[in-house]
Amino acid sequence: MARRAVVLALALAAVMPLLSGGVDTQQVRLLAAKFNVTCVLVFGDSSVDPGNNNYIATPMKGNFLPYGKDFFRGRPTGRFSNGRLATDFIAEALGYTKAIRPFLHKRLRPVDILHGVSFASAASGYDELTANLSNVLPLSQQLEYFREYKMRLRQIAGARKAENIIKNAVAVLSMGTNDFLQNYYLEPIRPKQYTLEEYQNYLASCMFDDVKTMHSLGITRLVVVGVPALGCMPLVKTLMNQATCVEKYNNLSSSFNSKLNVKLDIARKELGMKVGYVDAYGTVRDAVNNPEKYGLIETSKGCCGTGTVEYGDTCKGMSTCANASKYIFWDAVHPTERMYEIIAGEAVDCLRKQLMG
Repeated sequence: MARRAVVLALALAAVMPLLSGGVDTQQVRLLAAKFNVTCVLVFGDSSVDPGNNNYIATPMKGNFLPYGKDFFRGRPTGRFSNGRLATDFIAEALGYTKAIRPFLHKRLRPVDILHGVSFASAASGYDELTANLSNVLPLSQQLEYFREYKMRLRQIAGARKAENIIKNAVAVLSMGTNDFLQNYYLEPIRPKQYTLEEYQNYLASCMFDDVKTMHSLGITRLVVVGVPALGCMPLVKTLMNQATCVEKYNNLSSSFNSKLNVKLDIARKELGMKVGYVDAYGTVRDAVNNPEKYGLIETSKGCCGTGTVEYGDTCKGMSTCANASKYIFWDAVHPTERMYEIIAGEAVDCLRKQLMG
């Protein structure tokens, strides 16, 4: 056992270079092999949507330049960034693929089914209404597609192996931002029903119900990404006419993340799931306050257009900064590939400490 612990410690130490931009994939793959990690399954919003929205009738798409400018071959895929997302880096670190495919991709390959896909949909949220407002996939529909995925997996691998793949998969859940920015603060329906505090509790309960559904469908390992520092988003700062992070919105992020963690602790105890939590809020705040630590320079605006208001359609065809890898934000809402790489480093560290410790 002691020798095995030393081998694991050496493997886990290889995870940390993700934060500075490099990964010893061979040793990280050893980590995955030791714990029999089979694939990565992704649920959420634009933070983890590699292009599912390309295949549905919604205006919330990112399948045009300058999105994807720094992706492989410089092509837009539907990812709301200049390049890859955190989940792409996680999958690469575990040794599966350099880019996770959307489940709705028309040419999904058996190898994609075996090593993991994303069901995420940009503009979605824990609240079903959030997704309906933009005609995107709510988490309930993402889970329906997961059921379809399981059937396709059984056809490829056989029932017993398919069950084992799901059991040993790592699921990632990343959403919540749109529930506040595209729903509660923009539409009149929820504020008439809930105070802000009550709405946070409602969202946390929705998340817990979805986690229970995931567990019933065979998922035993889950990583939940907290809501980032909403008050540091360039768009929020512009709307609130502030040059620095808006503490009111950051306090909301922190409060909601605390409520998520209470529910996740219940999931660990009542469902027996291995559940990890990624502190995207703390990571973004640290990058804003200490950019040199991560090799960043620009923390206040995005790379697309003016960097203060543009995202989605309004970013289309816009000029961009010379070097996005020095920016936290790609547009006025979404992080750059570099920032996603930093968040991925935190996520893989979370896997190490919370799911495989």
